[in-house]
Amino acid sequence: MKKILYIFPHPDDESFGPAPAISAQLRQGNEVYLLTLTKGEATSQRFKLNLSKQQMGEIRYREMQCVEKVLGLTDMTVLDLPDNELKYLDPIIIEETVSKHIQLVEPDILVTYAVHGISGFHDHLVTHAVVKRVFCQMKRSSDNHPDRLALFTRIGETDFTGKFRLEASTEKEIGFIENCTDVDMEKFRKALDCYKTYADVIEASKVKEIVTNEVPFEIFGEDLNTRLNSITEGL
Repeated sequence: MKKILYIFPHPDDESFGPAPAISAQLRQGNEVYLLTLTKGEATSQRFKLNLSKQQMGEIRYREMQCVEKVLGLTDMTVLDLPDNELKYLDPIIIEETVSKHIQLVEPDILVTYAVHGISGFHDHLVTHAVVKRVFCQMKRSSDNHPDRLALFTRIGETDFTGKFRLEASTEKEIGFIENCTDVDMEKFRKALDCYKTYADVIEASKVKEIVTNEVPFEIFGEDLNTRLNSITEGL
């Protein structure tokens, strides 16, 4: 059994793709933790609902609590960094915040977005850079550090057909594919359903149709001859 810590910037990032893998990794006996850097309060959905940023953030946090139960997460922490503004913050402050949480959880494996952030949203790109730098810095300066950094991604070509432009990684870049069961896929769909305020976005994105039972990850900084059979293999 290993500890896996997913780090994403927004509510719903954990459900728009990696949720089936999270379910599978929990089912395999691992502990899976989630750190979300913002409450997602800046979303334009707040205008449709006539809500302030503070009100939107609190609603999205409650929706995340639903996700926590549906997926059966070992633990979840949601921070209150400014949504859609991570690029304006001193990156050292974000790095220190992430590093402290990693030290608290002591995970064996970190997971965040691949370098393209899939959607290309700036908060996704900042989160990738921060987590990767913290991982590298901890490996250099401490004996107590995560052993692996996995990067959630897609395989193939850039997809222009849905609501969002979706970037992808090449077959060669993939280090591991989580093969998920029907149970995992059902939990993924139920996790998305927790986001009541995002129902129209979820439908427009076609994410329930796009995400398959094979969830790919890049493995950072490891010289792999073949793809791993599990995200914990070799640790």
